[in-house]
Amino acid sequence: MTCSHCGPSSGAPTLVGSPRILLVGNPNVGKSTLFNRLTGARQDIRNAPGTTVDLSTGGWRSFGSQLTVVDSPGTYSLLARSADEQVVTELLTGDIQVEGGKPDLVVAVLDATALSRSLYLLGQLSRVGLPVIVALSMVDVARAEGVEIDTETMSSVLGVPVVAIDPRHGLGLEDLAGAVRTGLDVLPFLIGPDAKACTCAEGGDCCGSTQAADATTLAELLEDADDVFAWVEVVSSRLGAKRPRIDTTFSDRVDRVLLNPVAGILILLGVLWGLFQLTTSVAAPVMEWAEGFVGGPVTDWALALTGALGLSDTWVESLLIDGILAGIGVVLSFVPLMFIMFFALALLEDSGYLARAALLADRLMRSIGLDGRAVLPLIVGFGCNLPALAATKTLPNAAHRTVTALLVPLTSCAARLTVYILIAATFFPSHAGTVVFAMYIGSVLLVIAGGLLLKLVFSDDTSADPLFLVLPAYQKPGVTTVFLSAARRALAFLKGAGVTIVVMLTIMWGLMAIPVTGDHDLADVPVEDSLYAEVAQTIAPVFAPAGFNDWHASAALLTGIVAKETVVAALSQSYQVDEPEENSYEDAEGSDLGERLRADFDDASGGHGQAAALAFLVFVLAYTPCVATLAEQKRILGWRITAGAFGAQLVLAWLLAVAVFQIGSLL
Repeated sequence: MTCSHCGPSSGAPTLVGSPRILLVGNPNVGKSTLFNRLTGARQDIRNAPGTTVDLSTGGWRSFGSQLTVVDSPGTYSLLARSADEQVVTELLTGDIQVEGGKPDLVVAVLDATALSRSLYLLGQLSRVGLPVIVALSMVDVARAEGVEIDTETMSSVLGVPVVAIDPRHGLGLEDLAGAVRTGLDVLPFLIGPDAKACTCAEGGDCCGSTQAADATTLAELLEDADDVFAWVEVVSSRLGAKRPRIDTTFSDRVDRVLLNPVAGILILLGVLWGLFQLTTSVAAPVMEWAEGFVGGPVTDWALALTGALGLSDTWVESLLIDGILAGIGVVLSFVPLMFIMFFALALLEDSGYLARAALLADRLMRSIGLDGRAVLPLIVGFGCNLPALAATKTLPNAAHRTVTALLVPLTSCAARLTVYILIAATFFPSHAGTVVFAMYIGSVLLVIAGGLLLKLVFSDDTSADPLFLVLPAYQKPGVTTVFLSAARRALAFLKGAGVTIVVMLTIMWGLMAIPVTGDHDLADVPVEDSLYAEVAQTIAPVFAPAGFNDWHASAALLTGIVAKETVVAALSQSYQVDEPEENSYEDAEGSDLGERLRADFDDASGGHGQAAALAFLVFVLAYTPCVATLAEQKRILGWRITAGAFGAQLVLAWLLAVAVFQIGSLL
């Protein structure tokens, strides 16, 4: 199609500007897999303006990355009932713009195994007035179930190009690129070398509006839902897409086990245990290697550099080694963990199991205002809060993502365990195991109470609705696409949260490096004479009602914001004693550190050391886990919500600690 006032097109089309292609489709139709295949590593993840909804953008490799592809959230309808669906609608209308404008063309990804449902969304897309190309996915799965769809017939019926694709194996992508190139050929920014670009300012019909008008003929701008449903029935009958009668499919046979009320729950618990193990045991050696690489060879190179520059034993060297490189080491140690977790979640999602897990856990999670899909991040949180926050990205509902991301820090991560063991063994040697177990029970209760409160604040119109899930057919995950998805999200963490972590750890170095008493040089100061100790002494009286008005304890809590693993080390450093060598009750009970803690807690609490110790444990359980968690929350939720959550969690931890001590001191 051409414009009457435009010059003829000849030769290969040339991109001028940066056209924008929007991928739209139902959840679980392979849309994100297609996006990963089209863009490879040329991707960026950002929040839609004013929301916590993720938008992924990237350059289409077949077009030399001159064409921008936008992956929108999955939606069943343009009649938005959630923030995610609203974002899709606003992307189509241009209310939310990506790369400076509204989409130039829509690729509607339709599921061949559930064509009627996909056609309903396509019918609504017809009202938007944008050029549309249909990418038909799951064709191989539909064929295995006895459903054959002829793309040429479908294209003729719909009046738009239809391309069969298999993004997991990279099939049909060149055909899709050709259809997109043809669809864009009549638009002003895709012209031949001798052609004249048309613009609406020239008067009359311009290329863009003519193409948009043609696109609307696929459903004649249907006026209401009844018309859309009627149109879907007509199209389905003309395509002969009625599913043949099949006794059972492979997915049906597997679901008899995986959705069984007994066997399914046991299998789900096994999967959750496996995810928990990933965050505690499997990733640990890789994390240690990454941190050791920075602390070993990289640090040695940095020391050699400062030596060559004559900066040995100066504050510059200390800043570089103990501040910046220490922060980089923490960030890099988390990257393997994030990649492993993203890879596991992508495997579960691509295989079709994630939807089943959500269905099994739905009744339990609805008691706190969420649905079953939130169970995975919360369970993972008991291993490590950081990948648990990352796992909230698998939740399709924006309100549920926000609530879950705020609840995750209340799950007691493994890093807190070292603190539990030290304090429990020191003050409750005969009941240390029971005390530690009580901390985990308390964590579960905090999650439940927090969920009940947050659902009143962050509820949306869909919070009380029953869970609507389309169970996709089981399929073999595409390793390449799963790998790319995991790598993309791990890289997004590295870019988004990494800088924040390094900056905050450098600030902590500054607190410990600046002397405030005594005659000391910068970065060569005993901890008790540093600004760090001064700040700790200033905030220590705040904890008097909780029974531990002691700067050693408050300093350790301050360091715990960096990482909970450092609380024990900070106590040892402030007392200038060795920390327990083994992470065991016996070693902690008889350590020099344990004796110093008993003496100071008894003194600060007026003889109620055990009550003060319990209050300290409750505070450790309830307050912000670590700077990495804060950085990831900020990346997911933005600064405003993260700062509010940080303050609220500190207040909550203080109130609980005070209550525990005041009640415990009376017993």
